[in-house]
Amino acid sequence: MGKCPAFYLSAFIFPPMNIKFLLIILWTGLCANIWLDTADFSPVSREVISIEIPLGGNVFQTQGESKEKINAEGVQTWGNPASEFSVYFKSDTAATVFLDLEILPQEGESTISVELNGQTLESNLSAGDSGIYEIGELRLVPGYNKVKLRGLEKTAADFARIKSLWIRHEGQLALDFVRDNVDNRFYWGRRGPSVHLSYALPEERNFKWFYNELTVLPGEDPIGSYFMANGFGEGYFGIQVNSESERRILFSVWSPFSTDNPGDIPEDQKIKLLMKGEGVYTGEFGNEGSGGQSFLKYNWVAGTTYRFLNSVEPDGKGNTVYTAYFFAPEVGEWMLIASFLRPKTDTWYKRPHSFLENFIPESGHMERRVFFNNQWAMDRDGHWTELTEAKFTGDDIAKRGYRKDFTGGSDSGKFYLKNGGFFNDATELLGMHQRAAKGMVPEIDFGKLKCTVLNRVDRFEVGFG
Repeated sequence: MGKCPAFYLSAFIFPPMNIKFLLIILWTGLCANIWLDTADFSPVSREVISIEIPLGGNVFQTQGESKEKINAEGVQTWGNPASEFSVYFKSDTAATVFLDLEILPQEGESTISVELNGQTLESNLSAGDSGIYEIGELRLVPGYNKVKLRGLEKTAADFARIKSLWIRHEGQLALDFVRDNVDNRFYWGRRGPSVHLSYALPEERNFKWFYNELTVLPGEDPIGSYFMANGFGEGYFGIQVNSESERRILFSVWSPFSTDNPGDIPEDQKIKLLMKGEGVYTGEFGNEGSGGQSFLKYNWVAGTTYRFLNSVEPDGKGNTVYTAYFFAPEVGEWMLIASFLRPKTDTWYKRPHSFLENFIPESGHMERRVFFNNQWAMDRDGHWTELTEAKFTGDDIAKRGYRKDFTGGSDSGKFYLKNGGFFNDATELLGMHQRAAKGMVPEIDFGKLKCTVLNRVDRFEVGFG
């Protein structure tokens, strides 16, 4: 008949006044049945996201004496079984993920090991394989994660050539790494974040001299480190680690002509060398601005405190003279590095600052740290002022959050900077930091300093771009 028999039964059994009530009950039950039949009680599915970590900006060769080739396209050679690569990225949370490798065309068969935070999986690659290759399920930890790639067996020249690491995860996952190669960021990202301390200088006076003390702790001085003590508006002065056997004291002044090619600088805007100390090399530099450069090869020692003193003074003719001195306790006297004249410039000492950087991309995964202490500035009238406040800043890589292994500020009464090593405790950029005043005025015999300069150096009239 097309209708529920219970309806007719109720019409005879129940009084008319109860029919409406019964209809409501029957309709409610019918709707409930329909809902129960169509409801989906399976777990709520979440979107799977895939994140590409390009090896060109995030991988380092961390084992093996034979240097493999890494460029913007990733790992290009992997021939030595002793070679190991490490990929670093930072996660905002613990998470179970699927890890894949994007490989370039495979020439032969190989077996590689992939390790993430102590979890290891092995993968077999076949000749002709290319594209995204599944590795397996692994667990991320909060903070920096390290993926190690090791070669086990191979039949061709390379174990693999790898373009990217891929992370797949259900739901949202925030990762920090060098994301793009705009403006050569893979290069800068592998070098690591550069960080700076800008010392607050009173603005109402003209300052000529800046004094600083620098100490690098043992084991915190890998190759490629530049510990810059005395920066100024037009250049910098500090110490470097150039190789296993060579270290330098470096003093450079930029030309007022903006270019990365020293050969483009007009003659009237070239830096002029006025004086240099014994054994000091002088020449020109480029790539990060251009100008006059001087350095002394000197095997300074980590754990020793070195003193830096430099001056900036206009000559009254539209030029400015920059002079730098270095004091090593093992030598026992101030050593002249160089004195330069910068044309078309009329300024006193501006923007005293220090910085820490790594200039070799292959060393960008290594930690470095430096302490700066007892900063003073002397004005043109010979009055010293102690500088006890500094602003902490970083370069483009730090500001973008592509790498967050940097810190700086004050510690135990000294200022300090630290970068590299992929540690987790980052310091917020743009913060102001203070150290306690010490009242330890530098003891410098400026009269003797000038006499030493006149007796030990010759005067030059050579121009440098």
